[in-house]
This record gives sequence, C-alpha cells and structure tokens, in this order.
Amino acid sequence: MRIGHGYDVHRLVPGRKLILGGVEIPHYLGLLGHSDADVLTHALMDALLGAAALGDIGQHFPDSDPDYLGVSSLTLLGRVVDLLAKEGWRLGNADLTILAQRPKLKDYIPQMRQNLARTMGVPVGAVSVKATTEEGLGFTGTEQGIAAHGVVLLEPQQTQ
Repeated sequence: MRIGHGYDVHRLVPGRKLILGGVEIPHYLGLLGHSDADVLTHALMDALLGAAALGDIGQHFPDSDPDYLGVSSLTLLGRVVDLLAKEGWRLGNADLTILAQRPKLKDYIPQMRQNLARTMGVPVGAVSVKATTEEGLGFTGTEQGIAAHGVVLLEPQQTQ
C-alpha cells in the first residue's frame, strides 16, 4: 500500500465560478486558475500522484498548455486514475478537507463525494470530504483564497 498527501490553494476573485469537487457553488467570488481551479480535486490529484511517486499535477497538466484552459478538474482526475491503473494502483480511500471561511459547504458535500467517487470508479464510501473555517485567521479566514488537503491510500490492483 502507498499513502499520499496533496495540498492546493487558489485565490478568490470576482468574475469566476466557484467549483469544488465538480460542484458549482453559488458565491460572489470564484477561484482563479488556468483550469476550473477546483482546489479540492487538485489536492486529491496531487495526493494520488504523490502516493504513486508520479510527480504532481503541474508536471502532467501544466498551466502553460492551452489544452487545459478552463478544463474540468474532474476530466483531469479521470486521466490521473487511468495513469494509476497503468501503474498497477487503485484507490483504497481518500480523506479530503476544504479550508474556507465562506460559503458554507455542508449542503454541497454529498454531491462532491459522489462526483469524485464516480470519476475514480470507487464507492462513495471510499471518499470523505470535510470543510472547516479557520476562524477568520490567515488567507482562508480573510476570504482571500480557499485551500484543500487530501490524503489517500493506494492499493495494488487485484489481478484476475
């Protein structure tokens, strides 16, 4: 088995959509980035790639490549899962945490879990998503950005 940790952060800005775990969340600010800037899915992808010692998302999907402009992070997650499968790995479970002062995310978490699980081809019970504030402290607490952490367990694929 392998364990991986991922972390990502994006700045909150006007005029962008706020997408987390593939869910568009109504908010007056969105996340700035080359892709859809889905910070939760980015942290998950980095955890998956790190566990398999395959680098990070910047290596695989550079922001200098116009092919990734505005792309859904769920699409990129699917590519990471395919890469892991080629290397003989599958997800055991993922534990993800979003750090955001606003908006409140609890009503959107079930859909995030479903989106991520479906994209990775695992049961929804293998994907945990939590959200927390930082009590007004730091860049997430002052609503300058949103961050996410992800921890994953990879298991060898079972051969038939």
